[in-house]
Amino acid sequence: MRSLILPLFLIVNLCASGGTASAQEGERKPAIAVEKWTGKTIMLIGAHADDDALSHGTLAMLQAHANQIYILTLTTGNVGTQDPNLSRTQLGQIRRQEELAALGELGIPAEHYINLGYDDGLLEFEDRKAVVENLVRWIRKLRPDVLFAWDPGKNYQRWHKSDHRAASYLAADAARAAMWRLLFEGQITQEGLKEYMIPEYLFYNDYDYGDENTWVDITEFVDKKINAGAKYVSQFGPGWKNYKPDLSEAELKQMKDGVRSRVRIKDGKPVEGFRYYRGLPDAIGK
Repeated sequence: MRSLILPLFLIVNLCASGGTASAQEGERKPAIAVEKWTGKTIMLIGAHADDDALSHGTLAMLQAHANQIYILTLTTGNVGTQDPNLSRTQLGQIRRQEELAALGELGIPAEHYINLGYDDGLLEFEDRKAVVENLVRWIRKLRPDVLFAWDPGKNYQRWHKSDHRAASYLAADAARAAMWRLLFEGQITQEGLKEYMIPEYLFYNDYDYGDENTWVDITEFVDKKINAGAKYVSQFGPGWKNYKPDLSEAELKQMKDGVRSRVRIKDGKPVEGFRYYRGLPDAIGK
């Protein structure tokens, strides 16, 4: 049974080295451009409040186009600060408030934000089976058409910092496990859920951009991306070493300028890049 829960990057490696259905067979561009998606359920799994910031322009656009967006964050973000006066409890509460404020800028309702409450910086040391089971439960409940997640790697194990690395493989493993009826069967026999296979994926990364195969034009949503990114006061700008909830006009401008400077430009347009994948998360022997 343990062999059924393997990181997706390992499955990809095995397929690329001789499996009958290679990972590249799933590496297609969306049949319908992301800018035209409507009526879909979108789920994003990230390690921290702000991991979704890499996709804020795309998420704002999808929300505006009548898609249902759910953001699932694995940790409370209760460690990452240089302010010696903040406790872990205070920081976790601040990070939640900042995330809800950012999602509000994108039009995503607060009740679509889910936080699983694990400790920041220690995600890879949690009980892996328990975390995957938790994620599988949410996948089976929400039944997303598309999963956004940290990229676990194409044909190789991608390098990430600790929590991002853990989140990428946990999300991939949960997506794979959710489709198997006899994995976490109690969710089906006792909770009334059903097995589910996610049909499409958009993987993102914060550096080493070589794997993108899909670019989303966010021209009309850049301001929303910038306004949302400026809500993470405790993580960027003046709040990193000396947190304060209310910024001066100059400090707010500094925050927004920082977000704007990280917007990527392709062919003269602001974009967000993803590695799109479609198909079975388990291709071995298919």
